[in-house]
Amino acid sequence: MDWPDSTDASYPTLQSGLWTVRGFRFHTGESLPELKLGYLTIGDPTAEPVVVLHGSNATATAMLTPAFAGELFGPGQPLDAGEHFIVIPDAIGLGRSSKPSDGLGSEFPAYNYDDMVDAQHRLMTEHLGIGRVRLIIGTSMGGMHCWVWGVRFPNFMDALVPLACLPAAVSGRNQMMRRLAIATIQSDPDYEDGNYVQQPRSLKLAQAILKLGFNGGDLGLLAKAPTRVAADAFVDEELARTPTIDANDFIWRFAASCDYDPSAHLGRIEAAVLAINSADDERSPPESGILEDSVRRLKNGRLHVIPASSETGGHSTTANAAVFKDELRDFLETVPRRAPAGVSAG
Repeated sequence: MDWPDSTDASYPTLQSGLWTVRGFRFHTGESLPELKLGYLTIGDPTAEPVVVLHGSNATATAMLTPAFAGELFGPGQPLDAGEHFIVIPDAIGLGRSSKPSDGLGSEFPAYNYDDMVDAQHRLMTEHLGIGRVRLIIGTSMGGMHCWVWGVRFPNFMDALVPLACLPAAVSGRNQMMRRLAIATIQSDPDYEDGNYVQQPRSLKLAQAILKLGFNGGDLGLLAKAPTRVAADAFVDEELARTPTIDANDFIWRFAASCDYDPSAHLGRIEAAVLAINSADDERSPPESGILEDSVRRLKNGRLHVIPASSETGGHSTTANAAVFKDELRDFLETVPRRAPAGVSAG
């Protein structure tokens, strides 16, 4: 496997793994005889475990950037890889985990966030032999998975840090953009109901719609494109990119949030929670009050909102861990360890 440039000697014992779940059953009742789950680990398997979860347009390796891992995993940093065993799974449908493009195409089972978290839980417990972790932290879809983890497996972690998300049903701009991007592909004659031979030409448009409509922040994009000419050039550049994903994979991953809504079950969460968002997040606007109200309902919750500026990137702001790592460090210092870590690497 090719690692990002940032994965140098500062990350001890960086390893790649692939595990197969036999007879995995999805929420629809469908099952696969074999479900592959890719994952990365960093550090000593006997150290305190931490789980890091990526977003819907990313993979495990995408979390190893200088802006994220470089701010969190180094010596003396909040998730020092010399003191923690860091596990970064590829979610179902992404990276090296099973997905439609592996061969089943449109026959691949429809999966949701519960399925994705259940698979992660099985990876941790059945394969890696980990019964409890210090922290689960995730961004965007990974942050939404944090909320699902807290509701479904409340005694598995001491702390949860969901980044750039809401613990509520996907709605407003968030749902509209997902629906438009999916419809852009499905309405393309090249899509052929998911049985295409070549990638639909509309795929690059759908990717650009989500990237520019879902990320960047108003001030951030204005700084990058202060004139009409600059804005058009920005769009032209995006439309010129060659799609890097499969159309069915794209649709399945964004449709997976269709029934996500942990809001009614937040009282089940036992872990301490630090919810972090940016003030210019296009998908999870703090001014809706949803996140603030949700945090109040937690047994032990706090909220940190990153002020908007020309330096923030809207929904993608939390990809830069420098803007929240001090809050993360302070938070973890207040969270008691409810049980010792237990690891028996498989």
